[in-house]
Amino acid sequence: MPGAVLAEEHRLRKDLGFWGLTAIGFSNIVGSGWLFAALYAAQTAGPAALISWIAAGALCALVALVMVELGATRPEGGGTVRWPLYASGRVVGTVVGWSVLLSVGGTAAEIAAIMQYAAHYVPGLYDGGSITASGLAVAAALSLLLTVLNWFAVRLFARMNNLVSLLKVAIPVITVVALLLSGTHGGRLTDHGGFAPYGYAACLSALASGGIVYSVNGFQAPLDFSGEARNPRRTVPAAVLTGIGLAVAMYLGLQFAFLFTVPDSLLGHGWHGVNFDSPFGQLALVLNLHWLATLLYADAVLSPGGSAYVGVAIDARHTYALAKNRLLPRYFMRIDPRHGMPHRALVLNLAVIVVFMLPFGGWQDIVSVMGDMYLLVYAASAVAAAAFRAHDRARGLPRTEGQVPGVRWMAPVSYVVASEFIYWSGWDDLRLALPMVLAGVPLYLVLRYGDRRRAGGREEVSGGRPPLEELRRGAWLVVHLVALTLLSWLGTFGGSGRLPAPYDSVVVGAVALGVFAWAVRSGAAHLRTSPPPAG
Repeated sequence: MPGAVLAEEHRLRKDLGFWGLTAIGFSNIVGSGWLFAALYAAQTAGPAALISWIAAGALCALVALVMVELGATRPEGGGTVRWPLYASGRVVGTVVGWSVLLSVGGTAAEIAAIMQYAAHYVPGLYDGGSITASGLAVAAALSLLLTVLNWFAVRLFARMNNLVSLLKVAIPVITVVALLLSGTHGGRLTDHGGFAPYGYAACLSALASGGIVYSVNGFQAPLDFSGEARNPRRTVPAAVLTGIGLAVAMYLGLQFAFLFTVPDSLLGHGWHGVNFDSPFGQLALVLNLHWLATLLYADAVLSPGGSAYVGVAIDARHTYALAKNRLLPRYFMRIDPRHGMPHRALVLNLAVIVVFMLPFGGWQDIVSVMGDMYLLVYAASAVAAAAFRAHDRARGLPRTEGQVPGVRWMAPVSYVVASEFIYWSGWDDLRLALPMVLAGVPLYLVLRYGDRRRAGGREEVSGGRPPLEELRRGAWLVVHLVALTLLSWLGTFGGSGRLPAPYDSVVVGAVALGVFAWAVRSGAAHLRTSPPPAG
């Protein structure tokens, strides 16, 4: 890292240990997802949603192991934004960074969930599946409060988050126990259409459109704090995997309780017909568990609020890293020397979060698109891990501390998994999300033109390459996104159905493997012929 970037990086406080990092990961995973995803997953796949949760946990753990290697061997604040830049160049770094900037709207999803549950007490906050004008004002005030709470040192942030995480474990556990003790309905795994009433392909749809991927997403949070960890090579991997395991176990318990306690009277039209605005809260009222409903409506602020609290912190690290990448002005890279926090990045993200709540209505609308944005980071990280390893092998370097056994085969599998997750999101979401991400290519050209002007017209500035060469190095990502858009239109996940199931998913996997091989070769060539980017 160059001098200016390194100086700011050294201002980050290395105060986080294993439990602090684990609580960050767990709190980021367990937000509004536990309040809504059990309903949406059941509507989409019926009892087979249990398979979706197990698959999501296993697949996310696989992707996490690849990213863990990057966090352990190359710890850096906002690392998920920096690694694709290092490994694949500025085009990929800009497109991925742009998608991460757009994914800041995921924090808006948590705040929207708070408004949706708070409408139980204040109906004017949420109406007709959308946040009202008064709800938007309250949401903006809450966003401001979360920003203020993130203003001070990371140690204070970690302590507050540890307390919130304990409550976020206790309340779902109480919910599962109370619902099951209220009385269960036998045969729920076989009645009302059977275990998989909508086919096993619906398990794939539930991963994305049912909110499962979004709900398990967030495991990467400790990686973005790796620059603030005391011993990142040891604590970051353990924290990431522990957070995933705890969250998936909790989600399975909640899904099981939901499936077995929904009254038969609500299943006249099958699982598709079950509908609640506030799933667990209203289910508790139906079962005459008024005390549980009161607890749940209170926790409806705590759980997504805790995730939004962590989300604001992560967004600030991302914005800080994007400024290091020059996707944003270096003004936002500044770390306050007193608190060790990126204050300017926090302020910018506050504005982005508020703006992102404007065009979207309900929780599901936001998470479907935002999940697609962040899945691109997983794919680019898999390429980065493989490219770094290929480069090290070519130089004859020995295995370094922090490398994860098996990453050589896990990286391509992770890339395919991320690609399938994106594809399974469906045409309705991808026709909006993928063109938005591809806008990062003209953004790169605009930023590159600005760099040349500041450098007096020279072709190679700041350790970069001529634009055409950079575009050639990053062409794999553009081709992949265009191919996913086309396959989504042709496929069966909301598309035209011209490419039937399961061949559509098979083709997506084959294309992803081919692009991955191309991307790794391109990344290794990039690493051979140039030093790390100048930030």
